[in-house]
Amino acid sequence: MSSTAGQVIKCKAAVAWEANKPLAIEEIEVAPPGPGEVRLKILFTALCHTDVYFWEAKGQTPLFPRIFGHEAAGIVESVGEGVTHLKEGDHALPVFTGECGECPHCKTEESNMCDLLRINTDRGGMIHDGKARFSKNGQPIYHFLGTSTFSQYTVVHAGCVAKVDPAAPLDKICVLSCGICTGFGATVNVAKPKPGSSVAIFGLGAVGLSAAEGARVAGASRIIGVDLNSSRFELAKKFGVNEFVNPKDHNKPVQEVIAEMTNGGVDRSVECTGSIQAMISAFECVHDGWGVAVLVGVPSKDDAFKTHPVNFLNERTLKGTFYGNYKARTDLPKVVDMYMRKELELEKFLTHSVPLSEINKSFEYMLKGESIRCVIRMEE
Repeated sequence: MSSTAGQVIKCKAAVAWEANKPLAIEEIEVAPPGPGEVRLKILFTALCHTDVYFWEAKGQTPLFPRIFGHEAAGIVESVGEGVTHLKEGDHALPVFTGECGECPHCKTEESNMCDLLRINTDRGGMIHDGKARFSKNGQPIYHFLGTSTFSQYTVVHAGCVAKVDPAAPLDKICVLSCGICTGFGATVNVAKPKPGSSVAIFGLGAVGLSAAEGARVAGASRIIGVDLNSSRFELAKKFGVNEFVNPKDHNKPVQEVIAEMTNGGVDRSVECTGSIQAMISAFECVHDGWGVAVLVGVPSKDDAFKTHPVNFLNERTLKGTFYGNYKARTDLPKVVDMYMRKELELEKFLTHSVPLSEINKSFEYMLKGESIRCVIRMEE
């Protein structure tokens, strides 16, 4: 038993007191884990665009004060009643989705969308009792995505915690708990390009570059990057992208441009922007007969996908994916193992690093488009 097990821990956290205001470094209190929960010491966390989106209060009914953060790595400090797959000292990645192991989704190999633990952006407390485990001077501070990793200690449902190889460097693998797996898995698990095939990647942010990395690892020979920002093209070459299209450079739909480049269409496409037009283009640019398009980006709530049914009748396939079809507890450790075997490169995603005291710089880097991933060192 750790010396702090069962006790309230005081630690530093970056608290968002209101939307669009810089995070404040506060001393907060973190309650012990309840039944089925785990308390983690977070050593490294990274800023994801989803954190920024909800900090700006664009995505939901605003819920403040709140501790954001969901891409992280740490060590198990203590476990609550009934937790058997984790123990004090385990190296772990908290994940914004989970795996209860009991529901129909968890019991099939075909899904990772756990009924109990799938993503919930509105929940501000723990599933067990609806209450927050964070507070300051008696005032509750809300959770985010069940992870809240911008705190030196956090409490997470045990089903949302993946135990990983203790030899893996936590400052690198922290980025696997969200964006990198989302894009990489969309390609290798869902699109499944064959060696020598052609793949179009729509959107060259962190998720799109991860999708391109998946195409590179799968052995695709033509990886076409599509983005409205041509300045992203040079960086994308590091991730295997070897051809580029900026839709603004053409006076016809980009799907027609890609079809002409590839003698009828690409074998696979992965859409990583959330733009409804990009989604339609990604589907319509795949080859008839065998082409597969995979949607990753999250659209606006009023968007509608429109295409002619003949595109389906001509044997094009449209798929969607959530978190790259990875199950949080079962599959994430295997992705870490891929990194340890040097089959997956993570260092090239890590463009910046700051201490917790300078966490607001990571928001600046992302809002300016300067970073892919900025890692925040929680102990400094």
